[in-house]
Amino acid sequence: MNVKMVNADAQRASADKACVEQLLAMPASDYMNDEQLRFFRQRLLAERGEIETHLREMRDVIASRERDSDESDQASFEEELRLALRQADRESRLLKNIESALKRIESGEYGYCEETGEPIGLPRLMFRPTAKLCIEAKERQEQQEHHYRKARWE
Repeated sequence: MNVKMVNADAQRASADKACVEQLLAMPASDYMNDEQLRFFRQRLLAERGEIETHLREMRDVIASRERDSDESDQASFEEELRLALRQADRESRLLKNIESALKRIESGEYGYCEETGEPIGLPRLMFRPTAKLCIEAKERQEQQEHHYRKARWE
């Protein structure tokens, strides 16, 4: 990576941090205003672009791999392929969540809990822009899943 790219990345990160601080400083009455929605839309689009690029690169690498006749090389290739496919699966699910979040922005539902209708909150959305549930609803969901798993295995 050359110096110009590093400097550009540093400037972008600094500008992003300043934007985040500005959004977090807004009063609660401004929740999900146009500026906030624009910020999250841009963040989601950028993340979608990065994931799509990574998935294309992974697909190209997998397609270009030559199968070696050596058994240890073949086993190594298959293990790398298995890991790459698991990662691609996770990223594909994340793409679906990003698309869902972008649709919620367009419909005016973004930033509000699907279960309670309450605001999810900017700090949570900054950490996980695809969040559909507020912290309390997510914790209830995780407790129910834990209880179900525990009951299932006993």
